[in-house]
Amino acid sequence: MTDWLIPFLCGLGASVISAWGVGGGTLLLLVMTLFLGVDQRTAQGINLLFFLPTAAGALLCHGKGGYLDKPTLKAAVPTAVLAALLGAWISNAVDVEVLRKPFGIYLLLSGASLAWPKKKDA
Repeated sequence: MTDWLIPFLCGLGASVISAWGVGGGTLLLLVMTLFLGVDQRTAQGINLLFFLPTAAGALLCHGKGGYLDKPTLKAAVPTAVLAALLGAWISNAVDVEVLRKPFGIYLLLSGASLAWPKKKDA
């Protein structure tokens, strides 16, 4: 009966953290792969399913508030879709063990950028 409790609490915690503006999906990936024994590709797919409704909601709210730069959005979306398709193809073509090292480096750099942000010029 409690097999669902830990994953549920992790998803709930990641949702709350994501609502605060922190990368909850990245934390969800770490929990799934390190503590719950989920395969990295499966965890990334779950993370994507977690991200899509969050991103759609943010896009709608920003659109209603007039915070979208539509010319930039129109230029960025086709490139982003192609990059996502290419990344998905590469991730399926490469062994999971090979993916772990670059992903770990990405997480370390991402964490370092949050811990030591660049100072803004006055």
